[in-house]
Amino acid sequence: MRRRGERGDGGGDGDGGGKGESGRAEGRTGATRQERGWLAWCPRLRTLLLDLLLIYISVPFLVRLFPVMLTKFVFLNLLAFPFFVDLRRPELLLNNTISLYLTSEPGVTVGIWHTVPGSRGAEALGKDQRWYEEALADAHPVIIYLHGNGGTRAASHRVQFLKTMGAADFHILALDYRGYGDSSGHPTESGFTTDVLALYDWAKARSGNSSILFWGHSLGTGIATNVARKLQEERGVQVDAVVLESSYTNIREAATHVPITKLYHQFPGFEYLILDSLALANMFFRSDENVKVLACPLLILHAEDDTVLPPHLGRKLFEMARSAYKDKTKVKFITFPKKLGLGHDYISFNPELPALVKDFLNIK
Repeated sequence: MRRRGERGDGGGDGDGGGKGESGRAEGRTGATRQERGWLAWCPRLRTLLLDLLLIYISVPFLVRLFPVMLTKFVFLNLLAFPFFVDLRRPELLLNNTISLYLTSEPGVTVGIWHTVPGSRGAEALGKDQRWYEEALADAHPVIIYLHGNGGTRAASHRVQFLKTMGAADFHILALDYRGYGDSSGHPTESGFTTDVLALYDWAKARSGNSSILFWGHSLGTGIATNVARKLQEERGVQVDAVVLESSYTNIREAATHVPITKLYHQFPGFEYLILDSLALANMFFRSDENVKVLACPLLILHAEDDTVLPPHLGRKLFEMARSAYKDKTKVKFITFPKKLGLGHDYISFNPELPALVKDFLNIK
């Protein structure tokens, strides 16, 4: 006969055993539920991966069949960032700036911002377009700024460029090519040349003896050399200078280095399916051939930490130009160290930029 304490202890042991069995059962149930959940996700994950693989394989063949698709990737004009910006009101982002529109050819109108030199800022307050046009003849140099792909002239790094060079007493005419921003038409390489030539002629007719230079960034570097070469060969006109920021040799070589195409470097037929299709879409941007013809002062700027268009492309272009130029002093290559963190888009944030440019152009 057991004592009450013993019976209590035995009951306690029995309850503990029951709870242990119950815990183990609940654990097995939980594990089963997790396993079922994972199994339920497996088909979905497999479907997703197969879809991604199918897209990856299909893109090169679609590009070859429909080369016009490449223009969407190269120009990125549909990415009209920053969004919700009224391009007709640059004063919301910049001082001493107005918006104007120019018809570059029948049916095509391009939007332009004109920033006057900072030294004329107070005078510019409240002035209309006519005053701005007349100001172009005030002997300050005029920059025609040709931006890269994607976005509009209101993108932050482009606005910073206008601020930096405007404060350094340059006029800046920044346009959105056809198909960009509030400009009409559809983007093409030849169309970009037509737009810039129209702006050059418009500025030249108003700028008196002021010097005019082309400043291209990224994609715009190819546009700048295209226009400078066309002026020289077809009109015998030499632009006063060309500045190339984050440049490349030609669009084919540039396409092998941009991050998105690196996904296809090992893809069978990469050159035939993608690179050769650039020519089928009438995209060349042959700066490497253009600089062999130019004779105007040529300044090439590149950041060492540019991961979009590596600096060796800019250096290669410089070497080609230098070997072709009779006067080697007219060609210069400036790199910006990695520690500055300027990358592909932010050279204009370097406070030393205006002094470097003025020194090259012999402007005080």
